[in-house]
Amino acid sequence: MQQVLKDKIIEVCNKKIAAKGENVGVSFYAFFKNKNDNPELLMEAATWWIKTHKLNHFEKAVKIKNLVENL
Repeated sequence: MQQVLKDKIIEVCNKKIAAKGENVGVSFYAFFKNKNDNPELLMEAATWWIKTHKLNHFEKAVKIKNLVENL
């Protein structure tokens, strides 16, 4: 996973956790704007989320953050 994607995932998870608590959920779409301005990075995130880890559409932000930090 590219460092830019790792950094973005951790940043978004930290913000969501700070705003809504440890039980907040996220999907991989949370790490991108509402437009597809970087399809390669979006596909990298989707592949990691869906194919590699077989995660549900929404997962706990804490879980995602831990997975990324331990890459």
